[in-house]
Amino acid sequence: MKFDDLKHGFSNIWDSMAEGWQRLREGAVGALTRFRPGERSAMPARSEVDDTFYWPSHGWSLLGGDLFEDDQRLVVRLEIPGMDKGDFDIEVQDDLLIVQGEKRFENESTQGRYRLLQCAYGSFRRAVPLPTRVLADQAKASYRDGVLRIELPKAEQSTPRKIALAVD
Repeated sequence: MKFDDLKHGFSNIWDSMAEGWQRLREGAVGALTRFRPGERSAMPARSEVDDTFYWPSHGWSLLGGDLFEDDQRLVVRLEIPGMDKGDFDIEVQDDLLIVQGEKRFENESTQGRYRLLQCAYGSFRRAVPLPTRVLADQAKASYRDGVLRIELPKAEQSTPRKIALAVD
């Protein structure tokens, strides 16, 4: 194998990794969500966990989501596993859908130690930009199999009117 072939192959690998990282960063910017310990989070103490990367006050997670639009509505789906349907506060503020909640840690009932803790626990807030005005008072939400689904009826768009004015 020639040096130029090796150099070209390495360059292709590097470009591919850089492109993948860029796409991940762009796609995840809104989904990356910080979790902070709350009153009811019940996180174990640092001394109770063998995971060197565990720190009870720092938790991040990707709350992946989808936003679907048709003529009558917007449908937002967020993947937020491990919660109950009553754990969410949902509101619309201007052109944002705000989902807040607190994911609580559940301790195992037997004696032992945690060797790894990678799930995020605590209070979180996720804002989803809405591309159009909605009727927030008519929205409906459901939670099943770890997916929060929020259906938001669209507000009627005012149609631009074209009028001719005479100049005096």
